[in-house]
Amino acid sequence: MDPAIRLLRELVAIDSVNPSLVPGAAGERAIAETIATELRRIGLDVETQDAAPGRPNVIGVIDGRKRGRSIMFCGHVDTVGVEGMSSPFEPVERGGRLYGRGAQDMKGGVAAMIDAARAIAADGLDAGRLIIAAVVDEEYASIGADALVTRWRADAAVVTEPTDLEIAIGHKGFAWAELRTRGRAAHGSRPRDGRDAILRMGRVLHALEELDRQLQTAPPHPLLGTASLHASTITGGRELSCYPDACTLKIERRTLPGESDDRVSDELARLLDELRSADPEFEADFAAIFSRPAYEVAADHELPQALSAARAANAAISKAPGSRAAGSKAPGPQPRLAAGNFVGMSFWTDAAVLGSAGIPSVLFGPGGAGLHSTEEYVNVEDVVRCRDVLATLARAWTAA
Repeated sequence: MDPAIRLLRELVAIDSVNPSLVPGAAGERAIAETIATELRRIGLDVETQDAAPGRPNVIGVIDGRKRGRSIMFCGHVDTVGVEGMSSPFEPVERGGRLYGRGAQDMKGGVAAMIDAARAIAADGLDAGRLIIAAVVDEEYASIGADALVTRWRADAAVVTEPTDLEIAIGHKGFAWAELRTRGRAAHGSRPRDGRDAILRMGRVLHALEELDRQLQTAPPHPLLGTASLHASTITGGRELSCYPDACTLKIERRTLPGESDDRVSDELARLLDELRSADPEFEADFAAIFSRPAYEVAADHELPQALSAARAANAAISKAPGSRAAGSKAPGPQPRLAAGNFVGMSFWTDAAVLGSAGIPSVLFGPGGAGLHSTEEYVNVEDVVRCRDVLATLARAWTAA
């Protein structure tokens, strides 16, 4: 069995559900211990860094024989929950796919980057430095990536999120907000005494739907499409025969490069002001909860160009007669193409944290399907090809 796939199976078999998403979940300690052991076994210098109690990042380093540039391969080891899955931690391989929670998001990419380090460590690195960073909590608040950049820097980074072996040079951001409408509690038989906070939230929902329509009909970003928003959760009311005095709605606004938190707040403030103007008795407010920025690196930056060259070099090898990978990749979903055949991803990633810390970053990882769903898989051959491309990139980048 290819060592990258052996490692992938081992990682999928470990429960690493994020405890910030699922209270009481296992968290990342066990998978971090396994990764640290593997990195030491293949010859890396290893350090752990607690992003929170019991939630360690693992960092492995290969230093070259002489000075040179550094590159980081980064991936998260936490997963979302497993409700509705029958055997989430039993890796099953069939039809060229490996199934299990986290197989695509993103233990396939983590296995590929670690095995790339194994291949490099076996021969030694001529120059520069390769950093392998396995971080916690990307599925919630990215406390792992935040902690990582307080101590570690690199001249470039590849985040091995699933991209179908496309090179992604940007992704959307997001902002979470909570909106509250207020009413007046009263007996359900006394409409003159009560004000219905839930019905008043209906006005907010209608206005938000119109705002979303405006966002999605605006001129699109060439790489990422349009911004959007959706209602995520709603709560309110006490009992059937009582006018509800409060209703709370949580929303998510997906953002594009250049859209600030202030812009999102201004949109919501203006929306509520218009509803108050139409009805002096309308009472509502909002509060920002959490946000992460969109990210984009220039298509002509040296990093995506170097990764493109490494991918092309490995594609030429894979198409050679008798090659292991010749003709093996099944077509996956195609992201939006940009100039130079680079792509953008709709989901947020830790690349934005690295980029904000001054580390130019791109996304590159294996394909598959079922992110956050009850049937998740990664394409086995993609994991191997990803490993080979990353190893080629690391050698070329650090030697330049």
